[in-house]
Amino acid sequence: QVQAVESGGGLVQAGGSLRLTCATSSRTFSFDDMGWFRQAPGKEREFVAAITPDSSGTYYSDSVKGRFIISRVNAKKTLYLQMNSLKPEDTAVYYCAGGKTIRDLQNKDVLYWGQGTQVTVSS
Repeated sequence: QVQAVESGGGLVQAGGSLRLTCATSSRTFSFDDMGWFRQAPGKEREFVAAITPDSSGTYYSDSVKGRFIISRVNAKKTLYLQMNSLKPEDTAVYYCAGGKTIRDLQNKDVLYWGQGTQVTVSS
């Protein structure tokens, strides 16, 4: 069973930055499409960003495009999310996930989830 552990969350003021990290045990990480999701209180989990195995393709939700950057280091089996210009509406628990395709990830049809890390943005 794959383990994925997120870290890097915390409390930040609006306009600030955070970098999330997701360390996985996936033996197929170099072939997995990877993504970030978030879930705010009382809301459904939503897609944030995704990246192809070779990092040639990145995809973002409209709400974070231009502010967040997804990246990965396959040799470390690690996924990152650089979050800049944070807004109070970015407050949520952030999850990483692995999937077979970008479309699967965007449809939340994933192979594994991390346990989540809390991001709180104060105004």
